[in-house]
Amino acid sequence: MNQEDKTVPYTVEKAFPQIEPVITKVVETIQNGGKVVYMGSGTSGRLGVLDASECPPTFGVSPNLFTGLIAGGDTAIRNAVENAEDSQESGAKDAGQTLTEGDLLIAVAASGQTPYVIGGIKQAKKMDVPTAGVVCSDNSTISQLVDFPIELIVGEEIVQGSTRLKAGTAQKLVLNMISTISMIKSGKVYQNYMVDVQASNEKLRNRTISIIQDIADVDEKTAKTALVKCNNNLKAATLVSKFQIEPNKAFEILEAASNNLRRAMAILNEQ
Repeated sequence: MNQEDKTVPYTVEKAFPQIEPVITKVVETIQNGGKVVYMGSGTSGRLGVLDASECPPTFGVSPNLFTGLIAGGDTAIRNAVENAEDSQESGAKDAGQTLTEGDLLIAVAASGQTPYVIGGIKQAKKMDVPTAGVVCSDNSTISQLVDFPIELIVGEEIVQGSTRLKAGTAQKLVLNMISTISMIKSGKVYQNYMVDVQASNEKLRNRTISIIQDIADVDEKTAKTALVKCNNNLKAATLVSKFQIEPNKAFEILEAASNNLRRAMAILNEQ
């Protein structure tokens, strides 16, 4: 299994020319106020739900910015829902109820033939919503239907037909790239720090303080004090710590910089 798994990153690398335009489209969608909708069944659907659900705590975005649709609904996240993937009508219905103008649909399907997903793509096209596809087969129906196909040709699985293996790994790597790089380009990361992380537990609160210390080059006490003054806003607390300004000033600068920490620091450096 490990020998087979080692081939997956090379397969993903070959698909870089197809992945890059999708990331560009995701950034454009987000900047224009739209959302990104992953759609799949089985393993592919669960991977979309997983990636979407991890974006809010990691990048501080709305739970709706990345949304995961899976054939069979939430029940299918934990349990197999027989025949759910076989209905184009169900896919069209789910897509129609979720998509709005300005969104982007990313279909995820190892076979490239899943009826549920095909129904969603067709509905998106009726609504003039752009579409991308992450598949693990060559020249599939889904690749032909979508605007931006990504083909990850991983080859036969060690257990024949078990696409939760190499196919699932390849899809996971690509979804990681799509969401993470688009968030980096949207200003949700400074250097390699998650500057919009939601400090929802003790581990993340400690990480927040550590990030402020590293970026602002201050001690723990200074970082903690700034964080409290800024109502747990990491970016504002970083500006307060680094530039010795008042919280109100920090929030004003962030607003002027569209909440982009790099731009805010550039403004303060110029001043």
